[in-house]
Amino acid sequence: MITIQSKGTIYTFEEPIVMGIINATPDSFYTGSLHESMDAILEKVSSWCRYGMKVLDIGGQSTRPGSVRIGMQEEADRVTPVIEAIHTSFPELLISIDTYQAGVARTAVQAGAHMVNDVSAGEMDQTMIPTVSDMRVPYLLMHMQGTPETMQKQPMYTDVTVEVIRWLADKIETCTQAGIHDIWVDPGFGFGKTAEHNFTLLRQLNAFSILQKPVVAGLSRKSMICKTLGILPADALNGTTVLNTIALLHGAHILRVHDVKEACEAVQLVKALGKNPMVL
Repeated sequence: MITIQSKGTIYTFEEPIVMGIINATPDSFYTGSLHESMDAILEKVSSWCRYGMKVLDIGGQSTRPGSVRIGMQEEADRVTPVIEAIHTSFPELLISIDTYQAGVARTAVQAGAHMVNDVSAGEMDQTMIPTVSDMRVPYLLMHMQGTPETMQKQPMYTDVTVEVIRWLADKIETCTQAGIHDIWVDPGFGFGKTAEHNFTLLRQLNAFSILQKPVVAGLSRKSMICKTLGILPADALNGTTVLNTIALLHGAHILRVHDVKEACEAVQLVKALGKNPMVL
């Protein structure tokens, strides 16, 4: 069972959940996640809620390999109206802000976000962890070797699973000491890892249960699928569904995806199989 508290509300989930992705950016690696209007975004979120999505992750800064950082104000200007509109239309929906800038996180939470998803786990903004603690919202820690600008330039590990788990364990300790207790962890597929590293992490995903935190799998249309199959992100839905299913069978509690319907169906089918990964 996953239980988190945000803004005085307790959210409880008894089976794996799906986190949908809304990119308020002009340069996402997957163009299918871009939207031309607020009406289009709200229509998509409405359908995703009907399919069974429980969390919506909204980001205003691309973190694809080689991406260039934008300033805090520009990022905040991108995400704030989206968060406000979605929170107004879907007040019961749990909203996550995908940012590594503390100022953006604070603005987003004030606009209606309930938790912070930080791809750098506080490494890229040293004020992020105390900011999250001060706001008393849940924190999603992701492992990344390097930065989005450099992470795919010859990433190296001796034992990728052991090193990522140790790194996340240290971050959990830092966050706990800072007063953050609702924590999710993400191994960071594609963030400073080769395809071989990514498949090793997926194969050994059960090992992350030692952290005793809900595990997020962000495999959606990633390069490990595209490079293996020789396809583009636009053609990677089937590969994503296959890897999402494997992740569920190997202990993932949250699937972070561009394609909510298919991910929710994977959760239902794994549940029908009788495999329950919801043991922390």
